[in-house]
Amino acid sequence: MNPSTTDTAASAATLAASAADAAAATATQAVAQTAAAGQAMGFGHFIAQADFVGKALLGVLVLMSVASWALIIIKGLSQFIRRRRSEKFLNFFWSARSLDEVDAEIRAHGVQDPFGHLAAHAIHAQAHHAKYGAAKLQEAGTGQEFVTRTIKKVLDEETTRLENGLTLLATVGATAPFVGLFGTVWGVYHALLAIGMSGAGTLDKVAGPVGEALIMTGIGLAVAIPAVIAYNAFNRGNRVLNAKLDAFAFELLTFLSTGSTLADNGRDRGAEAGAVRPLRPAAA
Repeated sequence: MNPSTTDTAASAATLAASAADAAAATATQAVAQTAAAGQAMGFGHFIAQADFVGKALLGVLVLMSVASWALIIIKGLSQFIRRRRSEKFLNFFWSARSLDEVDAEIRAHGVQDPFGHLAAHAIHAQAHHAKYGAAKLQEAGTGQEFVTRTIKKVLDEETTRLENGLTLLATVGATAPFVGLFGTVWGVYHALLAIGMSGAGTLDKVAGPVGEALIMTGIGLAVAIPAVIAYNAFNRGNRVLNAKLDAFAFELLTFLSTGSTLADNGRDRGAEAGAVRPLRPAAA
């Protein structure tokens, strides 16, 4: 074999090996740069690069989330306690022998549920009108009319009390996604401005900043979804309780007016008819 041919082949092999090593080094460096860029991008990087408006919008979303979750926990516990106390009072009320016994129980232990509040005011209104009559303008009319107005007033008060806080949940559920969307638009706008000033318009330069800006939309949805679910749940619970209060108020008014419940007048109370005892009116 010709020595010159051998030297040429060896040189070519050396060059090929060098080129392979250089390509491998370049690929390794590109992977390392990509990994470093991936680590640099993220929520922390977005917050560090955000301006005052972006940070203010994030702060608003955080406040919305804290307020809605605090309200969800408080109202959830209140609704649970209210339901237990209402069941306890109703069991006692329909098992009592007279309204005097109910009135004595309320005076001794106070009112801790909507049904007890309604019964206490209705009994007091009847006794007050029977004793003093229409001494003031708000007491004008017959005793039944005065008791009816008192019951309606208590029902309105209980409805207002049950709806406390629901406006906040509705507001958070309706506005949080748009606050997050505004933060995303603002972040994308500034990201595109920075990319345009740098002159690098490749996909890897655009995707990172834009993806970071989309975090605000996700945060807005994460704030809004629990608020909407809680609002619907509390609203349904309030409707159920208001329906029970209306039925109890009608029964109570019927008894205070006639001295007997609807079941005593021949109407069927359903499955509970056999468990309800007729009550004796409270002594005037």
